[in-house]
Amino acid sequence: MNLNTPERKSRNKGSLLMALHSSSNTLGVAIIDAREPHQSLKSSTFPLGRELSKSIISCVEKILPSEYWQQLCRLSVSIGPGGFTGTRLTVVMARTIAQQLNIYLDGISSFALMAPRLAASLNSNIQGKQFWIVKDLPRRGLIAGEYLIGNYLRSKDFWEVIEIKHPYLLPYDFNPQPKIIASDNVDIDVIQLLKLSLNEHQLSQESHWRNTLPIYPTSPVMNNYQTENLPKKSNQEY
Repeated sequence: MNLNTPERKSRNKGSLLMALHSSSNTLGVAIIDAREPHQSLKSSTFPLGRELSKSIISCVEKILPSEYWQQLCRLSVSIGPGGFTGTRLTVVMARTIAQQLNIYLDGISSFALMAPRLAASLNSNIQGKQFWIVKDLPRRGLIAGEYLIGNYLRSKDFWEVIEIKHPYLLPYDFNPQPKIIASDNVDIDVIQLLKLSLNEHQLSQESHWRNTLPIYPTSPVMNNYQTENLPKKSNQEY
């Protein structure tokens, strides 16, 4: 599609949603039918490592063969932080499919996806309060995001997650508290990703594929995530 032409007004009338997650060495794929969300959920994970670039399409087709991609009405993808190549591949694939099918694409950080299950490890006296998820990158420092777990939506079977600060590279002298070490569990997180996207679909929320970009916190170029999320120590206590 010519990027200079106006966006088509009509959108795919399918009912399937698909989620892609490869911010670690494991690819997660999940699909659901918006007409029967409680009976149609299907997911699988593939420990591909460096074979992701060769196998991503064949693995996705094991969950949803390409002849059925026309039935997709919405996509979602984990945008990192995570492995540079793995994250980039799934984001590019998701953007391409969303562009070609003219459907919405939700990009959600891998830290926001793991936040609900990691929050369960917090002490009871700080549950329901803001906390940080951090990951140590050797020779580069800490990347972190700040989160708050909201209401449990029983009818939709997931916790609301408020991402107060997107993951970014912390200043060397900043020690966020309370904090939890990032821990991947793609089996669980790809389903969380799909459920969040399903909720957006049910609320008729728009989400354009052009706005879905990978998070690269350690890029030498200061990106929007970093500049928007630098902590203001004068206004907050840590």
